[in-house]
Amino acid sequence: MNRLQGKGIYLMDEPEAALSPLRQLSMLSRIHELVGQQSQFIIATHSPVIMAYPHARIIEFTEDGAKETSLEETNHYQMMKQFFDDKDRLLHHLFNE
Repeated sequence: MNRLQGKGIYLMDEPEAALSPLRQLSMLSRIHELVGQQSQFIIATHSPVIMAYPHARIIEFTEDGAKETSLEETNHYQMMKQFFDDKDRLLHHLFNE
């Protein structure tokens, strides 16, 4: 992210692939700095951490086409929420059926 300069348009494909959640948060901080310098980002991601960027427009692509959605409506957010809300139940269901 240090190579990125202000006033750019950046396309990123799953930048979270090699990043821990902590590094994803660091990346969001850098993105925020660059947005303040008039940069724009188009990011393809499965990461709820990255999708949580304030004022992000989240567009979900399905068989029915593309639609704008909220973070909380994405499958990735719902799955992670379900896991953290009741991981024991989810793991029991996964391993015992």
